[in-house]
Amino acid sequence: MSKQFDVLVIGGGPGGYIAAIRAAQLGFSVACCESNPYADPKGEPRLGGTCLNVGCIPSKALLHTSHLFEEASHGFAAQGIDVGTPSIDVAKMVGRKNGIVKQLTGGIKMLFKKNKVTLLNGHGAFLGQKGENWQVKVGDSVVEAKQVIVATGSRARHLPGVPVDNEIVCDNEGALDIAAVPKKLAVIGAGVIGLEMGSVWRRLGAEVTLLEALPEFLSLADIDVAREAAKLFAKQGLQIITGIEIGDVKISQKGVSIDYTDKDGQEQRLDADRLIVSIGRIPNTEGLDADKVGLKLTERGQVEVDAHCRTNLPGVWAVGDVVAGPMLAHKAMEEGVMVAEIMAGQAGHCNFDTIPWVIYTSPEIAWVGKTEQQLKAEGTAFKVGKIPFASNGRALGMGDSSGFAKILACAQTDRILGVHIIGPNASELISEGVVAMEFGAASEDLARICHAHPTLSEVVHEAALACDKRPLHF
Repeated sequence: MSKQFDVLVIGGGPGGYIAAIRAAQLGFSVACCESNPYADPKGEPRLGGTCLNVGCIPSKALLHTSHLFEEASHGFAAQGIDVGTPSIDVAKMVGRKNGIVKQLTGGIKMLFKKNKVTLLNGHGAFLGQKGENWQVKVGDSVVEAKQVIVATGSRARHLPGVPVDNEIVCDNEGALDIAAVPKKLAVIGAGVIGLEMGSVWRRLGAEVTLLEALPEFLSLADIDVAREAAKLFAKQGLQIITGIEIGDVKISQKGVSIDYTDKDGQEQRLDADRLIVSIGRIPNTEGLDADKVGLKLTERGQVEVDAHCRTNLPGVWAVGDVVAGPMLAHKAMEEGVMVAEIMAGQAGHCNFDTIPWVIYTSPEIAWVGKTEQQLKAEGTAFKVGKIPFASNGRALGMGDSSGFAKILACAQTDRILGVHIIGPNASELISEGVVAMEFGAASEDLARICHAHPTLSEVVHEAALACDKRPLHF
C-alpha cells in the first residue's frame, strides 16, 4: 500500500524544507524525504542539506571563532587590551561548530512536527505516474503525490585524478574538520568557499596559498570591490595566484605537491601539508531516475525549469542548487516559497535580479544587482556613489574601517541598479540595498531616509548622497 500526499518534496535542504513547510502552511498534506545522514551516529536523515550540515552554518561558526582568535592575537593590543599570547583548541572549536549544526538540524525536525510535515527516511527516485499522481520510490516504500518538488541540492566538484580523503585532500566537508592547524595549506579555487576556508586557517596560523584558474580575481564581483579585496587579503597574508593551470598533483602521507603553470607560462610547484579543493559544485540529479519519466535535464545535469521553477512534467517542480542560477541557500528558500504558493493558486514571487551575494571573509563582501563592468558592457549610462568606511565614526570606533559602500544608479532615472559593499557587517548592510532595489527605489530615496547615528549603515546613506555629488561626511 503506497503512502499518499498532496506534495512530496525530494530533499530536505534549504529549498526543500522551506518548500515543505510553506506548502503545509497553505493546507497541503506534505511529506519530505531525505537520505543523507551527514555522518549522523544513528544513521538518521539530517535535515538542512549542505548549507546547514557542511556549508553555510558550520563555516560561519569557524569563521567567527577564527576572527576572535585573530583579534585576540593582533587586534586587542591597539585597544589597550592585553591577553598575552592566545592559543587555539581546534578540537573544541570544531566541537562547538558541530553542536550548532546539531541544534539547528534538530530544530528543522521540530518545525516539521509543528507544521505537520511527514519526514521520510530514504532517497527519492521517480517510478512513473498513476492517474494524476506521481509515484516515487523512497527507501523500500512507494509514495504517491499530486505534486513533486525536486530539491536534491549539489555536491562538491572534485579534480579528476585527485582523490578526496578529507584528510590530506579535502573538499568543503573535510575543510570544516581539519584536526590541527596545518603549517602550509593550499587551496585550489579562490571563490567563496576557497576564500572563507582559506581565511579560517590563515587566521589560526597556516600559511595559505590559493590557486585560481580564472585570469581575474572575484570576476563576479564589482571591479572596485575585487581590487580592494585583493589588496586587503594580500595585506593579511593570503597569497592568491590567478590565471593558473593545474598539472600533476602528487599526494603522500606528509602532504601534497602541486605542479601548475602560471599566467606567464612558467612551470611552478607548490608544496603543502593539506589541500582544499573548491572548484565549484555539481547538481545532484543522479539517482532520481529522471529518464524513467522523461524529466528534462540540461547539459550541465541540472533540472530544466522555467522562471517559476516548473519542469517539463505537469506537477513536477525543482528548486535550489539542482536548477540553474547561483547556488545560494537564500535563493533556494525563495524558490521553495514561490513554488508552494503557486501550487496553492497564489502569485508566488522570486526576483532573481535582487538575490544578494555574500562572502564572509574579513572584511565581508556583499552585493546585489549589476556590477560596473556589466553596466558598461550593456551600454547603460550610470552614476556612482562611493564612500569609504574610514569616514564612518562607528567603523573607526570598532577598529574595522577598511572597505567602502558603492551604489550604482541609472543616469537618467536615478533608479538603483546595484549596491556593492566591502567592509564590516556587509552581510547585514546589503539588505537595505535589496529592499531598495526590490521596490524600484532611486538613490535619492535612500538619501532621504534618516539613518541612526552612529551606525555603519550611514556609509550606505552617504553613498546614496554621493550619487548626486552631495555627501555630507566625505
